[in-house]
Amino acid sequence: MTAADAAVRRELVECHRDFLTFLRRRLGNPHDAEDVLQEFIARALDRSKHLRDVQSVRGWLSRVLATTLVDHYRRAARRKDSPRDPADLEALAVAPDPEIEAAVCFCLYRLLPTLKPEYSELIWRVDLLDEPRDRVAASLGLTLNNVNVRLHRGRRALRARLEEICLTCPQHGFLDCRCDEGERIRLIRARQAAAG
Repeated sequence: MTAADAAVRRELVECHRDFLTFLRRRLGNPHDAEDVLQEFIARALDRSKHLRDVQSVRGWLSRVLATTLVDHYRRAARRKDSPRDPADLEALAVAPDPEIEAAVCFCLYRLLPTLKPEYSELIWRVDLLDEPRDRVAASLGLTLNNVNVRLHRGRRALRARLEEICLTCPQHGFLDCRCDEGERIRLIRARQAAAG
């Protein structure tokens, strides 16, 4: 078994329940969710030899999951039992899907507890639970300005941690894709490593 195979299998096992929860919510049908999950797992295992960098397994899996979902929607549209307009399916194949990214990349939830407690609590309540900032400020005995400053600092700290862990290119999903943005990120990281 190659390192890529092992990385894909480990991520599929670790996040199996999360993938299924996402698909049930996305598809609204437990039977369809199970079918799509099985197809996704089979594709991921079959294509694991194409994973170029084991550190980018989550970005790679998000692409496999996205194409599996698009194929499911296309089959459903051909059967005419889908509420989706077939013309909408073309956009799904190319547009980044934040829900899919969230289902695959759980870095945020794993890294949030590693931040200072005052940062992680604010990010959790304001960004993830959508609590109004003024209500959060009142419950914590802080001023609204203080909440805004801490939230900004917390987001910046979380972003730095995510960039250390999630080595994905914002355009193509992999830092080793050699696109202009991937090259720019690689250069910035090399400079940071040399300076630090």
